[in-house]
Amino acid sequence: MYSVRAKKHLGQHFLKDDNIAQKIIASLHENKNVLEIGPGTGILTKHLLQIQNINLKVIEIDKESVEYLIQQFPALKEKIISADFLRYDLKDLFDGNYSVIGNFPYNISTQILFRVLDFRHQVNEVVGMFQKEVAVRIASKPGNKEYGILSVLLQAFYKIEYLFTVNESVFVPPPKVKSAVIRLIRNDVKKLNCDEKLFFYYSKNSF
Repeated sequence: MYSVRAKKHLGQHFLKDDNIAQKIIASLHENKNVLEIGPGTGILTKHLLQIQNINLKVIEIDKESVEYLIQQFPALKEKIISADFLRYDLKDLFDGNYSVIGNFPYNISTQILFRVLDFRHQVNEVVGMFQKEVAVRIASKPGNKEYGILSVLLQAFYKIEYLFTVNESVFVPPPKVKSAVIRLIRNDVKKLNCDEKLFFYYSKNSF
């Protein structure tokens, strides 16, 4: 029997509350093509696999988690990508647009969103768990003190909703901060009325 230990260097905090997991899955509007990032022990994965006609793929960098997931969910064998999401070429991942979901490692959560922005013409929706402070900043509206570069960058292309707060006790090991789930839904903006390369360059380098 495989087991998975949370690894600090990967920023792993495994969700253990099934009610929270189901609430996250229910927040996903589009579930035809879905990519789960960092499934860990599969608490979200098991519910995603139950969605009728879903075309699910999962990407996991931790080899121990990959072995565990294949053992626990044989249906994942052809759907699991053992790789680093931040370096994996997502261009031909699905035939068409797709949604992204995950309990994102807090140490790379903003990099995940920058990667999503790189593929914004394919990623229609994101439902993800973040450190609460980061989630508030991402969803903050102009005029709020939390509103900043990250808010501007993401809200240029996505409508962002702060969904709910998650307490530390529902994770193994528990993080030292509260968490939150947010949803990003692609807006109708195809191109900004500015030099997009400069916009992204200065935004990312100001972060």
